[in-house]
Amino acid sequence: MTGQPRGWTAVCPLTRLDPGRGMAALVDGVQVALFRTAADLFALDNRDPVTDAYVLSRGIVGSRDGVPTVASPLHKQAYDLRTGACLDLPGVAVRWHEVRCRAGLVEIRLREEA
Repeated sequence: MTGQPRGWTAVCPLTRLDPGRGMAALVDGVQVALFRTAADLFALDNRDPVTDAYVLSRGIVGSRDGVPTVASPLHKQAYDLRTGACLDLPGVAVRWHEVRCRAGLVEIRLREEA
């Protein structure tokens, strides 16, 4: 992706997201993993950077030392839901996206690739 930043895209009603679980969504042609915790909403690319499989939405949501995480369902690497950084493999990360809830609808704004 290059050029102008993308706008906000409505994905689903907040009530469709179960706390502690992930959900996959297609946003402007990008597979996104959307997560709802007890405290917040998070969005990462759905592609696991270690295996190149689109599976992060099926990962295990939890926390490590107060950091909200998702563990890949394949090899269990944990990713910081706030930044996409892998907590187990230095230098490995998944792209994160902005997410918000407005009028009961979850919206995502894709971030540019690094």
